[in-house]
Amino acid sequence: MPIALIFDMDGTLFQTDRILEISLQETFGYLKSLGEWASAAPIEKYREIMGVPLPVVWETLLPDHSNEIRHRANDYFHEKLLGNIADGRGALYPHVIELFERLKQAGCPIFIASNGQAEYLNAIVGYYRLDAWIAETFSIQHIQSQNKADLVGHILKKHRIEQAAVVGDRLSDILAAKKNGLMAVGCRFDFAQEEELMQADAVIDDLLELTELFDLQPLGLHRS
Repeated sequence: MPIALIFDMDGTLFQTDRILEISLQETFGYLKSLGEWASAAPIEKYREIMGVPLPVVWETLLPDHSNEIRHRANDYFHEKLLGNIADGRGALYPHVIELFERLKQAGCPIFIASNGQAEYLNAIVGYYRLDAWIAETFSIQHIQSQNKADLVGHILKKHRIEQAAVVGDRLSDILAAKKNGLMAVGCRFDFAQEEELMQADAVIDDLLELTELFDLQPLGLHRS
């Protein structure tokens, strides 16, 4: 039976760094206009916590602010992310489409499990037309617990998946795999941290390494 691949989105398939800095700068510029911020946008702090649910992001970046201000910042940030995606400022990581073609040819179902909001994920999938390969995209919003392990468990149950691997760049992806008895593949990409990757079952530097890891044949070649 072909293995199902459950991918994280930010920092795994989508080069979030391309739109992160500009969106954060715009958001904290907005907060300055409200008199709620005075210094530079905390871009490095965001990079450190990349991969956590958005409520945790704003609790971390705005620890002394009210929930109302955090919600306003989140809404503004989300709006700017969507605009930057639509303007083509983002990018997929190299070889995403080639990898997806090989997975599809091998009969391996592809899913997305992300801490991102549904509208944001759908914007990426729509812009790059990834729904030609992806069976279904799941946001953390689908899970009341806001826990990625529960989200992966939901995917397994809904699609009756018995064999799968989780591919992602952060500890939340690795733990989501392990808590569901799945293989964890860590991506040594922009937001990855070595101490987190050490807990993965395998680590890749390029998405096409998955073709060797799961013994996928090159396009146009089939086992006899």
